[in-house]
Amino acid sequence: MTRRISQPLRIGKVTVGGHAPVAVQSMTKTDTRDAAVTIDQIKQLEDCGCEIVRVAVPDSEAAESLAHIRRGVSLPLIADIHFDHRLALAALRSGADALRLNPGNMGDREQIATVVAAAREREAPIRIGVNAGSLPAGFCPEVGLAERMVNMALDQIKLMESLDFGLIKVSLKAFDVPTTVQAYQMIADRIPYPLHLGITEAGLPRTGVVRSAVGIGILLHQGIGDTIRVSLSAHPCEEVFVAYEILKSLGLRQRGPTLVSCPSCGRAEVDIIALAEAVSRELDNMSKPIKVAIMGCVVNGPGEARDADVGIACGKGKGAIFKKGEIVRTVDERDFLEALVAEAREVD
Repeated sequence: MTRRISQPLRIGKVTVGGHAPVAVQSMTKTDTRDAAVTIDQIKQLEDCGCEIVRVAVPDSEAAESLAHIRRGVSLPLIADIHFDHRLALAALRSGADALRLNPGNMGDREQIATVVAAAREREAPIRIGVNAGSLPAGFCPEVGLAERMVNMALDQIKLMESLDFGLIKVSLKAFDVPTTVQAYQMIADRIPYPLHLGITEAGLPRTGVVRSAVGIGILLHQGIGDTIRVSLSAHPCEEVFVAYEILKSLGLRQRGPTLVSCPSCGRAEVDIIALAEAVSRELDNMSKPIKVAIMGCVVNGPGEARDADVGIACGKGKGAIFKKGEIVRTVDERDFLEALVAEAREVD
């Protein structure tokens, strides 16, 4: 795939766009006014690989709390602002590394100019975050939804450029996958700025993971996208895990184990599903990018196990442990989990 090369910018310590890797972002699900709880969740996100975190700033108390949060964490902080431009100014004073503004609910040009001036002074990027659900009813009613989203973003970009501000990132999110994909495709060649990808309000994990993987995956495969956030009704670390799985499946990033496990069938003579789930739990906190195969019969088992960094081909009562293509030992069924995990942790 040929990647779209955007104009790079810095959000805290993270480079976004240009030739930088696609960055993984999430959002806290705590009350930002409770600094201690929010700091704890941000540290959890950092531990699971999140690189940029967004926090909601619904009122002045939350904006003031950002100063304490900023001192307590190392991840770059994006302040999520809606309706009231004064919250953006307060968030910048509290040390926010960047802002997310929704042009659908903050349209006063003088107010935006005030925010842009403060952001320029602090060299803080602004994400123009267009959401399909918050477009003004009277904005470009004659065109389709994706084009309305693009026009809203372009209008805001034009304003910021007229104010001599270019630290811009753009997102165009909808719940509907085809609309989201179309919007990003329409804008990708029309602006030089980094694009943040996501399917908004994707839902509970079972369905939201699929919806996000399809939408974000299509765009990434087309070379579009500089940061991603998977929006799930779940703990934000789940969002980070899924984001890395999407990137890994396309060969764009490698973090943590990639598990190859057979679906099991009538040929399997061991409980492959339970074994795969147990291996996944044991390696959950591993950041090392290794491929682990858990296979249940002689059809594909030995081949897949040999192709992985470490793997097991299970048979009745016994299994062969492979490492870098070679059988290193044979173990009894009761030792499958312990032996495979031990070998995985020793992979260079």
